[in-house]
Amino acid sequence: MNTTDQSELKDQIHDFWNEVPCGTQFANSEIYTKQYYEDIEEHRFGILPSIFSFAQFTRHHGQKVLEVGVGAGTDFLQWARAGAQAYGIDLTEAGIEHVRHRLALYGFQAEELRVADCEDLPYPDNSFDVVYSYGVIHHTPNTEKALAEIVRVCKPGGKIKVMIYHRHSLLAWFFWFKHALLAGKPWKSLKWVLHYHMESIGTKAYTLKETHEMLNKLPVANASVSTELTYYDRLGRFNPLFRGIAKVAAALLGGDRVGWFLNIIATKK
Repeated sequence: MNTTDQSELKDQIHDFWNEVPCGTQFANSEIYTKQYYEDIEEHRFGILPSIFSFAQFTRHHGQKVLEVGVGAGTDFLQWARAGAQAYGIDLTEAGIEHVRHRLALYGFQAEELRVADCEDLPYPDNSFDVVYSYGVIHHTPNTEKALAEIVRVCKPGGKIKVMIYHRHSLLAWFFWFKHALLAGKPWKSLKWVLHYHMESIGTKAYTLKETHEMLNKLPVANASVSTELTYYDRLGRFNPLFRGIAKVAAALLGGDRVGWFLNIIATKK
């Protein structure tokens, strides 16, 4: 993909998430009210409780934390609540506006919030104790560059915590079944299906091997890469028949081995 194509794709990604920042589609209350944000938080942590064990918000009290891709600020609020020195960037103006409203409602302040590109983080090398990004960098055209930027701005000895999507997952195959096989296009790949039909255009997902290959190029140590079976793989929003099919498929294929979330935890060398 050339530079012009990447720029055009990034504009489309920006517009998609600027219109509906992550999680806001689940809120039924008046926008910018406390109930509005509590609706978002209840939904997110109700279906994804493992975020707490992954992020370990309370273990980073007083540390300098950067969240890459703040969305509507649900996770960012947890960093603020935990007493971290919280910095946040997002590609969209709407995301940053949501976080500012949200922090004000709860009486917290960020060290800094700014619109920025995850492929070009506006911070010097070795700036943060923790760099966290949950379900974000697989949306940008150059995910490998975004991961390298996350590592660059992390301090030596600091923690990198990133979740990206896993291509060899139940959810990816369910999407292929719907958007390729049932659509009369069985020759289409998982990559194609996710690019055109998963959230914003251009969404990618990675195998464990591809993820290790990206990490091997970077100055990190003690890298843990694991997959996690999720609410989405279990077809949690569908009726009992579909949930039953997903449960059997997960059991036969190895549970977390075919999970949609690919969790990365590493230490900067």
